[in-house]
Amino acid sequence: MKRIKYDELPPGFFSMGGYEDAVAAKVRSIVDQVKKGGDEAVRGFTRIYDGVDLERLHIDFREIELGLSRVSRALLSAMEEAASNIRSFAERQKRQYEDFDFELKRGVLVGQRIVAIDRVGIYVPGGRYPLFSSLLMAAVPARVAGVKEIVACSPPRKDGSLPEAFLAAASLAGVDEIYRAGGAQAIAAMAFGTSSLRRVDKIVGPGNVYVNAAKRLVYGDTGIDFIAGPTEILIIADSAANPSFVAADLISQAEHDVAARAILATDSRLLADAVELEIEKQLDRLETAGVARKSLDSNGLIVNVDNLAEAVELANRMAPEHLELQVSNPESLARGVKHFGSLFLGAFSGEALGDYSSGLNHILPTAGAASYTGGLSVRDFLKIQTILRVDERGIAAIGPAACNLANAEGLPGHASSVLVRLRPDSFVPGR
Repeated sequence: MKRIKYDELPPGFFSMGGYEDAVAAKVRSIVDQVKKGGDEAVRGFTRIYDGVDLERLHIDFREIELGLSRVSRALLSAMEEAASNIRSFAERQKRQYEDFDFELKRGVLVGQRIVAIDRVGIYVPGGRYPLFSSLLMAAVPARVAGVKEIVACSPPRKDGSLPEAFLAAASLAGVDEIYRAGGAQAIAAMAFGTSSLRRVDKIVGPGNVYVNAAKRLVYGDTGIDFIAGPTEILIIADSAANPSFVAADLISQAEHDVAARAILATDSRLLADAVELEIEKQLDRLETAGVARKSLDSNGLIVNVDNLAEAVELANRMAPEHLELQVSNPESLARGVKHFGSLFLGAFSGEALGDYSSGLNHILPTAGAASYTGGLSVRDFLKIQTILRVDERGIAAIGPAACNLANAEGLPGHASSVLVRLRPDSFVPGR
């Protein structure tokens, strides 16, 4: 890992977005062809990019049952525990959103209704490590929100199947439809619909550069959650931190992808030295050391800060996906951090727990997006609808202000629509 002082970080360190621009033209062509060609285009791109010639995209009930039968009881039990914790957290989140009505003024009744989205599509990455846990992270909160129809898409393996663990997770989470389709073509199919896959109202889930570029392109035709790029972690640690814990958590993110960013900010040179030694020791025993080492060599950093206040400043400028505070008083330091996807306090709150079994959602904003949005939650599957009921007393109370504002904006028709109610017997349009 490279070492650098905080005040020597280049400006580009804090502006990591836009990495999918290089593939935008290619993705636009894929999206356009799927929009026109439907299933045939999806199958064609699956043949090109996944090396699979599919007869059909849809996974039927028998395949799901077969997948379930091939998953070990221990893995199913772990999935059930994770799903239960995700569900409990999502249920608690949902309690923050409730219907209400109240009288703003006499005769003016305002309110809101919380309504679930009808049909949601979930994209689940495949590749080297099919992330079936991401399916749980998206489908369980969607079901808690009350979504009627949940669709999942993921790239097929070389034999045209989907991983058994993926099928088990889908069954456990109550997914209604499963399709073997990946990449930009899957996003386009969910956004516009095909003969076998009816379009969805919103697409959620992480993906690679092609998936993210496609999500940008289809936004507006359908909803999306946000753009989630390569994973990242910032660990703030002081001399009290356990170097083996810090090293393990840096490696755990680095093993995802060679583009992942694993960063340590510390005011202790001794800790930094110990973490570097520990990383080498742990990589020697790790099956995924090849990917993790490339990631750490290319994007890993140890940032030397003069004090922990400087580390907090770094965190707030970076707005990392995952932020760990492995310091002697994490609760105190936490009061200063504002921008992060998920925050992990103390030595035993390893980020990997957030990825799997803590109930927190691991679909989180990256590349600084945490400065303006949070991670996936039950809120992503809900619509907040507002309602107004006004009587004669109410129009007298709030109508004049509406007229004045409308006229000031040069919209006399708006003012007239209020005046006709305020003075129905003497109304003259435009006066």
